[in-house]
Amino acid sequence: MTEKVNYFSKQGLEKLNAELNELKNVRVRETSARIESAKALGDLKENAEYHSAKDEMGFIQGRIREIEETLKNIQVIKEDGATDKVSVGSTVEVESRNGARTYTIVGSAEADPMNGFISNESPLGQAFLSHKIGDEVEVNTPAGVIQYSIISIK
Repeated sequence: MTEKVNYFSKQGLEKLNAELNELKNVRVRETSARIESAKALGDLKENAEYHSAKDEMGFIQGRIREIEETLKNIQVIKEDGATDKVSVGSTVEVESRNGARTYTIVGSAEADPMNGFISNESPLGQAFLSHKIGDEVEVNTPAGVIQYSIISIK
């Protein structure tokens, strides 16, 4: 079975590595200290601080595993300046009946649709991939089919 490739921009990868470093080197130590401090208070059955710290440690360890798993199959998006076709990493200006919009195609982990960063796996992102300037692209949305015209690719 082929594992899913996780696309990241250089900045996105740096941000993910910084989060992993923060979790491993700061948050784990702080939470371990909270657990030890709560243990010193005695009766663990009714010790809310102890249970809160244990829950937080579980969340932190889960997030560390998630990031490490993501990093196993990572591919950094090359910023080679090729603008003939839309690909992961492209910034695309499009026009539709709703007006002009600009989208950047990113991996699913970096997607932030409200700020114009759409996943290469989303219906909109998939529809734009491999198209050129001037192409008309139809996308099925909950509001119906929307036709986009690709104005520019960066």
